[in-house]
Parts: sequence; structure tokens; C-alpha cells
Amino acid sequence: MGAPTVVFDLDGTLVDSAPDLVATLNTVFAQEGLPPVPYYTARNLVGGGARSMIERSLEAQGRKFAAAEIDRLVKEFIEYYASHIADRSRPFPSLESALDELGAFGCRLAVCTNKLEWLSVRLLDALGLSNRFVAICGADTFGLRKPHPEFLRRTIARAHGQIASAVMVGDSMSDIATARAAGVPIVAVDYGYTEIPVAEMEPDQVISALTELPSAIFGLLRAGSPTLAEQR
Repeated sequence: MGAPTVVFDLDGTLVDSAPDLVATLNTVFAQEGLPPVPYYTARNLVGGGARSMIERSLEAQGRKFAAAEIDRLVKEFIEYYASHIADRSRPFPSLESALDELGAFGCRLAVCTNKLEWLSVRLLDALGLSNRFVAICGADTFGLRKPHPEFLRRTIARAHGQIASAVMVGDSMSDIATARAAGVPIVAVDYGYTEIPVAEMEPDQVISALTELPSAIFGLLRAGSPTLAEQR
């Protein structure tokens, strides 16, 4: 069995990006003369990507825009967000030490996100994190989005990993459903962007801080592979 592969969701798992995403949403809405979306409402809409965030926010306000108008709003959103991608976004606490420990164990690290790939790379570059990952895959990388299991499978393959020695880390039902469908164990963080507590979604492990991540990962790897258990 090859080296373990740990695949991360991005927004709400690795990086607290909601401040910039919500600010972008409300900037676009203000340009349309629409009322702002409350922060803690919009925060939980982050994981589905810009289009979903816009559509669900409009729906919550009882508004319905034509598809062409949604396309225009998405374009404006991406243009503004790309220029403000790390104004206030920051890695969640203890991220780098957790990645250090996983790397020291020989884990390949990858990102599988519904954010566009180039925006994901730009965000991770701005935070000095992109060189931590051997693959960064977004919604445009393969033309797939979570919860499609092939998105995760192809991300693992791009990282030169194997399904049998992979673990996913995420913060939402989309992440959990993706991992389940792909046959990959899932660690869920409970500090992310979701309207339903992740513990109710029955992931394999739930953690409340990234300091707990290496132990959770290694526990799942040991459970799945006696060979890996002997290495640590």
C-alpha cells in the first residue's frame, strides 16, 4: 500500500474564508440594490460555491432571478472576490503544525473543493500554504463538484495516492456524502460552515480543533491497514 493521502476541503476546513466571501456577496448585492445577508446566515452557505451561495441567499429573501442574471452576478462575485481573496481570510488555528505532523508521517496532502481551482490556488498562495499540497482540485478541474464521488477519486489519483490509503477531512454534508460514496473514511471538523452539526451526519471521526487532526487521521489509517499501524 502506498503512502497515505489526506484530502481536505478548503473553505471552513483549512481556511476561515467566510469573512471575505460574505463581504463579497454583500458587495454584489449592494450593487443590485438588495439588502445584505446576515453574516451567520451567509457563512453556512459557503461550501456550495459562489452560484449556490447567491441563489440560496436570493431565495432566502424571496427573490428569483433569471439564469442569465445569476450568471452575471456570479461573474461579478468572482471578479470582486479574486481581488479581495485574503483580506480577512486566515488559516484555522494550528493548521500548519497539523500539516507538519502529517507530512512527517509521509502523508500526501491534497485539496478537493467546490471553489474554482485558480481561486483556491490564489487563496492558498496568499496564505503561504499552496506548497503544502501535491494536488489542488476545484470545481473546474475535472468539471465535477462534490458530492460527486469521482471528484474525490480523481483528486486522490492526481496526488498519486490510492483510495485504500486515503482519508478525507471536511466540514459539511457534501464532504461526508462525497467520502462515503467514494469509499473513503471521513474526519469532520465541527467549527466549519454547516447548518446541521456534523456529528449528526455520522462521519467516522469528529474533531473540534486541528490539534486533534493527526491522531484522528492516524487512528483511521491504523484501523484500515495493519501495515500502517506498525509504522507509528
